[in-house]
Amino acid sequence: MDYDKLYDAGMAPQARTGEPPAGDLRDGSVYVYEDEIELAVNVALATGRPLLVCGPPGSGKSSLAPNVARTEGWRYLEQVISSTTQARDLLWTFDAVARLRDAQAHESDVKPLRDYIEPGVLWHAFDPRSAETRGEEDGGAPVRAVVLLDEIDKADPDVPNNLLVPLGSWEFAVPDLDVTVHAAVPPLVVLTTNDERELSKPFVRRCIVLTLERPDADRLTEIAGAHFPAGDDALHRRLADIVASMAADADVAAAPSTAEFLDAIRACRELGVTPDDGDWAILERLVLTKRVEGVTWPG
Repeated sequence: MDYDKLYDAGMAPQARTGEPPAGDLRDGSVYVYEDEIELAVNVALATGRPLLVCGPPGSGKSSLAPNVARTEGWRYLEQVISSTTQARDLLWTFDAVARLRDAQAHESDVKPLRDYIEPGVLWHAFDPRSAETRGEEDGGAPVRAVVLLDEIDKADPDVPNNLLVPLGSWEFAVPDLDVTVHAAVPPLVVLTTNDERELSKPFVRRCIVLTLERPDADRLTEIAGAHFPAGDDALHRRLADIVASMAADADVAAAPSTAEFLDAIRACRELGVTPDDGDWAILERLVLTKRVEGVTWPG
C-alpha cells in the first residue's frame, strides 16, 4: 500500500533466529503483519484515536501493542480488564482503607493526601513524571507510550463510556489533588475485545476498529515460520492445514487458537511426533481439540 507511514512495520525486530521460549510471548518480539493491520496502526496514530482490535481468541489481538512499542522503542504499559475493573482504576485509585487506618492510629505526622493516591496505567502513559510525583511535577521530555487495555468487553458497560473523555481529550482531572493530567504526546491506546459483551456505539464511534480474522493455513504457516525460523516447514504446513480444517468443521465448537497451533508445533518438535504417528490422535486431543463436554469434575 502506498501512503506516508507514521508507523512502518517493516522496521519491526527481526524474526527469531534461535529457539523461542515455551509459553506465551509477552515481549512483542514476533508479530506477522498484514497490510490492513499496519494501516490501522497508522490511522490510529494519525487521528489520535484508540485502536479497538476485535477478533476470535488467538487471532493476535494482544500481541500487536507490545510489538509496536518494541519496534518504535516506545514505553509499553498494559492492564488486563476484569469484571471488577472501574474506569477510574485506569486513571488513579485512592486507598481509603489505609487513610482511615492511619487516622485511627492518631499518627503525629499526618501524611499528605497524595500519599494515598496510586496512579493508574493511563496516568503513567499520559505523564510519567506527574505519576511519579502524584501531580507535584509534570512534563519533562515527552516519550510516546503504547497502552494495551486487554479484554475491555469484560468490564461493566459504564467503563468504556467513562473513558470517552480521557481517551478523547487526552487529559483527566484528579479532584482530590486539584490536578489535571495532560498527555503532551498522546499514547497509542490499543483495546481488545472478544465480543463477550457489546460495546456502546458512542465508544466504538470514537475508536479506529480493526477486525482480525481467524488465520487461514497460509497465515498460520507464516506465523509458525516467524516463531520457529529453524523449524520444519513441511511440519508447519501440515499442522496449519489440520488446524484450518478443524476451524472450518461445523462440528468443532471452538477452533484451535494460534497459541494452541504453536503449542502443537512445539510438542511435535520436542517429542518427535508427527501427524502420521499413532500418538498423534492423543496429542491432538490434548493440545487442539480439548473437548471437556460432559465431564464431571470431582468435588
